[in-house]
Amino acid sequence: MAFALFVTLTAFSQFEPPQDNGEGFEKVKVHVGGDFAIQYQILKHEADTQLIPLGTGFNLPTANFSLNVDLAKGIRVNLETYLSARHHNEAWVKGGYILIDELPFIKSPGLDKVMDYLTLKVGDMELDYGDAHYRRSDNGHVTTNPFVGNYTMEAFTTAPALELMFRNKGILVMAGLTSGILKQDLVTFNSKDSSYTPYNTAEELAFYWKAGYDKKFSDDFRLRATLSGYHNPKNHAGSLYNGDRAGSRYYLVMKLETDQASDVDIKSNHTTGNFGPGSLKKTNSLMFNLFTQYKGLEFFGTYETMSGVNTASKDTKFTQLAAEGLYRFGKQKQFYGGLRYNLVNDKENDISTNRLQVGAGWFIIPAIVFKVEYVNQNYIDSPLYGEGAGFHGVMIEAAVSF
Repeated sequence: MAFALFVTLTAFSQFEPPQDNGEGFEKVKVHVGGDFAIQYQILKHEADTQLIPLGTGFNLPTANFSLNVDLAKGIRVNLETYLSARHHNEAWVKGGYILIDELPFIKSPGLDKVMDYLTLKVGDMELDYGDAHYRRSDNGHVTTNPFVGNYTMEAFTTAPALELMFRNKGILVMAGLTSGILKQDLVTFNSKDSSYTPYNTAEELAFYWKAGYDKKFSDDFRLRATLSGYHNPKNHAGSLYNGDRAGSRYYLVMKLETDQASDVDIKSNHTTGNFGPGSLKKTNSLMFNLFTQYKGLEFFGTYETMSGVNTASKDTKFTQLAAEGLYRFGKQKQFYGGLRYNLVNDKENDISTNRLQVGAGWFIIPAIVFKVEYVNQNYIDSPLYGEGAGFHGVMIEAAVSF
């Protein structure tokens, strides 16, 4: 939730939290936030091979709990916990970080001026690679996603990281370093030869960056364009495309009837419906995003390309294209409708999938949203599912965030 604690009807245009010079700071303040979401799933799937029978009903309710604390002038800390998630039904810490917009403990007028343009973020946190992760559902927190499902190929993970961002007159530049590893460890055990391989984080750091322009030209018109990169030359457990512990909204779609019972458990298969490279030893990714808003109209586009080496030591290349258009209306712009088209190609294996989402929503009050979505996803040239495979149907979601 970053520090956008209270949901507003402009939540869809929220990206990085604005700089805060802490002018109103008087003492340490603790802000408590929470998110709760539940879906009703009405989906069907088909393939040349036999799939499990898919029922209709409620999905597992998911919830987040967050603490945001004003520690000092321009210094804040965040801690977020998944109280219930598809992959971890028990409470599980997502991460936490400290956000520094001012340095009140260093008395320097010159440094104060420099910090007017800089933001430092340090912690075990959601990496700010690309802009698509700002428009997705994160477990119980769904108000920033106008649809029910997320993107087909998800560049989303949490890891120890440091980010430094410069902002001035609409220009933004960010540079970050991360371990790139979702699950921190000191050694890896190789069961084939019973050997241990030590981790050396200093040798396996990934570098990522973002550069762009974001300006509100008037009350009616805003334009934002960013280019981001993620470069991970030597990581043995990179999780950029395998770091979503909350899981997909499309439960158990495209699961084979021949799978073991444990393989069709929602916890064991929390990414059903997603399509991407998974864990990688090496990664080079670029993502371009364009966001425009004119009165009630919104457009958000994504073009992403990645190349790397997977855990089987094979080269892998994927591209992703996504475009979504929305129209928000009503006296408070509390209603909206729109569609998203998402295409992902596996270049090495000549396999692709496309997904169409048509959705509508209603912010009953700023903290409560109700959504309905029709989704249709197709798998093309899939050796696993054959021709004409895919899933389609209706998803209904209700959520509370505060």
